[in-house]
Amino acid sequence: MANAFFKVPTAKNEPVRNYEPGSKERESLLNTYRELYNGHIDVTSVIDGEYIKTDNTKPLSPPHDHKHQMGTAHYVGKAEVEKAVEAALNAKSAWENMPWQDRAAIFLRAADLLSGPWRNRLNASTMLAQSKNVHQAEIEAACEFADFLRFNVEYMTQIYTEQPQSPDGMWNRMEHRALEGFVFAISPFNFTAIAGNLPMAPALMGNTVVWKAADSQLYSAHFVMELFRAAGLPDGVINLVIVDGPTAGDVIFNHRDFAGLHFTGSTGVFRHLWQTIGNNIAKYRTYPRIVGETGGKDFVAVHKSANAQQVAANLVRGAFEYQGQKCSAASRAYIPENLWPEVKEHLVRMVAEITVGTPEDTNNFMNAVIDERAFDKIAGYIDFLNNSDAEVITGGTYDKSEGYFIQPTIAVTHDPQSKTMVEEIFGPVLTIYVYPSEEWESTLDLVDNTSEYALTGAIFSNDRYATVLAIDKLRHAAGNFYINDKPTGAVVGQQPFGGSRGSGTNDKAGSVLNLLRWTSPRTMKETFNPVSDYKYPFLG
Repeated sequence: MANAFFKVPTAKNEPVRNYEPGSKERESLLNTYRELYNGHIDVTSVIDGEYIKTDNTKPLSPPHDHKHQMGTAHYVGKAEVEKAVEAALNAKSAWENMPWQDRAAIFLRAADLLSGPWRNRLNASTMLAQSKNVHQAEIEAACEFADFLRFNVEYMTQIYTEQPQSPDGMWNRMEHRALEGFVFAISPFNFTAIAGNLPMAPALMGNTVVWKAADSQLYSAHFVMELFRAAGLPDGVINLVIVDGPTAGDVIFNHRDFAGLHFTGSTGVFRHLWQTIGNNIAKYRTYPRIVGETGGKDFVAVHKSANAQQVAANLVRGAFEYQGQKCSAASRAYIPENLWPEVKEHLVRMVAEITVGTPEDTNNFMNAVIDERAFDKIAGYIDFLNNSDAEVITGGTYDKSEGYFIQPTIAVTHDPQSKTMVEEIFGPVLTIYVYPSEEWESTLDLVDNTSEYALTGAIFSNDRYATVLAIDKLRHAAGNFYINDKPTGAVVGQQPFGGSRGSGTNDKAGSVLNLLRWTSPRTMKETFNPVSDYKYPFLG
């Protein structure tokens, strides 16, 4: 038995590769992309180490080339979900009793495999499955995912190291047990890194997991699971199930040993799941931990003192990187009248330079939205703008004949409570409200009260009094608040991510706060010389 207090390698953010034209890294990644595009893989559930093929299959196609099939997803039913729960429970004792440093070693190894020989596979599969350009894939599927793996290990040691005080005659100590039962992780389509972190974070703390990935992200989720297995993760610790939501929920949320939900997705689904858990609360052995990061209607509020070109550049990046399919994407902006003519000029010029197409063509800043359902929803909002009193100054068009392509759309509205200023769109649509330049304070109130969400937000100001006022008045409007920067691009170890109100439980993925949710502390007091008489001194 090891008897040392081990120090893990210091976590550092994974360097982002630039993939410049002519570079070996770029050509190598594109070769992997073409290899996967021209190949075919069976994507199956992985339960207790077993790959389960079924007759219930669906084709997997790139969103930017939806007539091409690159894989087949094999869907399971209720019996397999029950088997996954059983596998997680059977694996639990050995896994939670494994020394923490050995759990750490598995995920540290996964990080090094990811940043090395597995980098192209994760990036290319993300480019294909989620239609991301090389930069968007690199910053999250490779770098953010590696950061989650390394920083979570460091945060785990921080949690274990902090201990209570011990006065003379006793020894007080605390251990952080895994939850009593299994954790259910539900991951979204838009970030491979999140898909990896949602099951990984509870597992690192000694829990075993049933993981359901989004249907539209199954292709890259397959490679995440393979990475975990290549790093030596024991069978049964994380069990990937490919199944429809109601079937999974019927098993999971009625099981006595359901102990926690780690969720990223829509606000509506999260509320439904929470309600289901609440209705079933008497069935559970323990009160389940519920951790969720959900929707956003993220704002950019601009003061009259801001730099117009900087505002425009950050709006374009914040609204249109990854087609606006980030829960942190800039979706509504408030621009003062004095800056609007110049901001508009820069916006129109910059957006005119953007090309939309496949990720293989690295000249494309934007690619396709994730699937037909998302395409139709976003197109509906664009149709609304085109038929309203709003002025559409860029985009306003879309085409799904070959891929789910939507042009970057900016509209100016006269109604700050209009549909596209309030509702989450999750696509490349930015709505702008131009306000009187001297009405900064009342505009901040408008920003705070317009949306049910409170995920991310940004202000642009070169007046410190105006900045301080915004920081105060928007205190609860965003869990991640940016000053003179776009509201996207949170980095693990730098800006722990999460919001409140309709945006989730704000448990900050990539931080100590999130990992603490997957532990159940036990305090122990040991007295070295117990008393021999019940009487206290006051009795005389």
